Amino acid sequence: MSRQRVGVVGDETLVDVVEAAGGDPRAGRPDAFDDVEFVVAAGEAALVDLARADADVPILPVEAGAGVRSISRRAADETLERLVGSTYPTERHPVLSVSGSETEVRALFDVTLAAAEPARISEFAVRSGGESVARFRADGVTTSTPAGSVGYNRSAGGPVVAPETDVVSVVPLAPFATDADHWVLPAEAVTLSVTRDETPVELLADGRSEGTVETGEPIDLAYAGAIETFVVPEGERFF
Repeated sequence: MSRQRVGVVGDETLVDVVEAAGGDPRAGRPDAFDDVEFVVAAGEAALVDLARADADVPILPVEAGAGVRSISRRAADETLERLVGSTYPTERHPVLSVSGSETEVRALFDVTLAAAEPARISEFAVRSGGESVARFRADGVTTSTPAGSVGYNRSAGGPVVAPETDVVSVVPLAPFATDADHWVLPAEAVTLSVTRDETPVELLADGRSEGTVETGEPIDLAYAGAIETFVVPEGERFF
């Protein structure tokens, strides 16, 4: 009887853990896991890589940050022993496509336009479904998925969004106006842009720089599917 194939990303020491649990480990690039039953992803960066690769198999996150429920590294041995040959329920995490004149990427947590120089204000616009939502002066603006809403978004005063909902939270960063709003919008069609450029503005997707944004250049965000992660019962996550 063949062993269950399991992908490993982010920590190659987990290859031995998968093998000890009775699986057939496959360490490699996140876009090379078409023939595995699930993937073990160690760290937030590994999850981001899998989302960018449009992974379509369930993922077991290991110490992958606050936005996605994950297990501790020390729990991996026993969790994998239970998981190989069986299963756990899964949870869906929406992913955004991010499109600009020279950018095409996917984001699992957040998309940010931010002044490249500290404490420099620019003017930004937000549109949803082709309609104007807001225009404001700030250091930047961040748009977060449910998984990303517990991070930068929350520290900037944005709401925590329930998992598995196809909406985004949009929050100005250090706005010039002290009473600036924030918005929860459908993820289908959100557009960010720089309307007045007093300093270079950088585009970041999940904290990774994707270059600068020109004044008037639309950065279009849209729902682009989801990744699925295993939901391990709480009592099994941290032993």
